Amino acid sequence: DVQLVESGGGSVQAGGSLRLSCAASGHIYNNSCLGWFRQAPGESRQGVASIDRYDHTTYTDSVKGRFTISRDNAKNSLILELSSLEPGDTAMYYCAADVDGSRCYPRIRIYDFDYWGQGTQVTVS
Repeated sequence: DVQLVESGGGSVQAGGSLRLSCAASGHIYNNSCLGWFRQAPGESRQGVASIDRYDHTTYTDSVKGRFTISRDNAKNSLILELSSLEPGDTAMYYCAADVDGSRCYPRIRIYDFDYWGQGTQVTVS
């Protein structure tokens, strides 16, 4: 059974930081592309960052230099460090996995991802 469980969202002021985590089932964590997406009210879901099975990372332009995606191998978790947050970053953030493992570099395509978490809300005021 595949499980992706996000945590770490919250409300912060502009300029602040948050750390999102996504706990993943072992077989998914080890072999998949893992990614973060976000969806603001009334907008489509968009890719934010991804990391492939070889640890190559990709970021959407609007978050480059502010967000960092990484793996916590001790906890089978995907991490997204968010800094210099802006009101435009307000959205529901979703963790996702692409079992192919290599398609998410150097671009993030939502239709490549097979499994999704329930999401965690980030609000920046």
